[in-house]
Amino acid sequence: MKAIITAALLLAGTAAAAQDYQLPGVPSLRDRVVAHDRLIKARLDQVVPRIMREVGVDMWVLVASEYNEDPVVKTMLPATWASARRRMVIIFHDRGPEKGVERLVVARYPVGDLFPAAWDPEKQPDQWARVGQLIAERAPKRIAVNVSKDFALANGLAAGEQQQLMAALGPLASKVESHDRLALGYLETRTPEDMAVYQGIMRVAHALIPEGLSEKVITPGVTTTQDVVWWYRERLADLRQDAWCQPSVDVQRAGGPGIVPGRQTLPENPVIMPGDLLHVDFCAGMLGLKTDTQMLAYVLKPGETDAPAGLKAGMAAANKVQDALVSSYADRITGNDALVTARAKAVAQGLKPIIYTHSIGLHGHGAGPWIGAWDNQNPTPGRGEYRLYPDTAWSIELAAVAKVPEWGGAEVRFPLEVDGFWDGARFRWIDGRQTELLLIPRKAK
Repeated sequence: MKAIITAALLLAGTAAAAQDYQLPGVPSLRDRVVAHDRLIKARLDQVVPRIMREVGVDMWVLVASEYNEDPVVKTMLPATWASARRRMVIIFHDRGPEKGVERLVVARYPVGDLFPAAWDPEKQPDQWARVGQLIAERAPKRIAVNVSKDFALANGLAAGEQQQLMAALGPLASKVESHDRLALGYLETRTPEDMAVYQGIMRVAHALIPEGLSEKVITPGVTTTQDVVWWYRERLADLRQDAWCQPSVDVQRAGGPGIVPGRQTLPENPVIMPGDLLHVDFCAGMLGLKTDTQMLAYVLKPGETDAPAGLKAGMAAANKVQDALVSSYADRITGNDALVTARAKAVAQGLKPIIYTHSIGLHGHGAGPWIGAWDNQNPTPGRGEYRLYPDTAWSIELAAVAKVPEWGGAEVRFPLEVDGFWDGARFRWIDGRQTELLLIPRKAK
């Protein structure tokens, strides 16, 4: 089954072929469930022990109630589970390298074949008493919970349940501690199994975005930006993709209002016209893994066969900012350090960068550090101080601002976003990146 699903997701070719609308094979819902659960099990088997031992805790307790799940727990549920069932208390207990990490859930039901149930309400009606008993039997030295002041994804323990957990622990409550790294490390770390399918998932975006930015969808003078937005939503629904955010389509055009900040003020839902520079921000995903992609296209005027040189130069400038950022990645530096180094490299080349990059994976705006913000290019306390760890995926989101001579020297914003993987020594694009403006209509071959 693994080979079948991987083959279905990964087709021959590169991202450049996406302009020919080569959509990868998309597995059936039934096959996706099998693949999704296989990815979850690999993370539980590989990542949980690794991060617990790095942090130095021998027990990790996560509590989730139906419709109020800890974000970490939500990513551990089988693909057929829409939410937790009633209250679930998940316990990870590290028994050492030889015996491994024990997984169990104090709940009425087992969580698929991932967490066996360790509570029989008929024998012990008090769920919290059972939690206290199980933990006391294992005599942990350090008990981790998910409480954080800086990271929402590491702050999943609700206040009411925290109170009940501490009461159930009794004297062991003194051993409770919190670590952002534990939750964030689990969420951000990509396994080999994840990366075996991530390119195929990324390929969906690289096929759909150019198709929407083409004469197949856009008729200049007729089609509006919202027409394109809802075409994308329909295509994502057809493919049963996770549209984790609403797509957006923006227009910049010569002679239009100024950019404040970095964006023109045009009428809402403008009609797309010849000479427009189009920008799409597109969120999709499958098998629990998210992609976040932005691409640019130019609408040819009558008689034009290519985009103006100034727009092409702006696109190249945005690629150079990408290069400056990914070349600044280094093992375990902070997000703030990556930002400062990358900006210095870009500015030294005469570029005007705006960097606002984030990690990606089980969430679109994933666990990990901030590397800048679109409205603040200074180091960020808290979230910017978290470090870059190996085996993490990144949404390289940024822009270059460049003057376009053909537009009267106006400053134009060239935003791009594309996903990549950092192994601790080398950065690579998961499925290539855009290096040329898409053209509407496409050039005849």
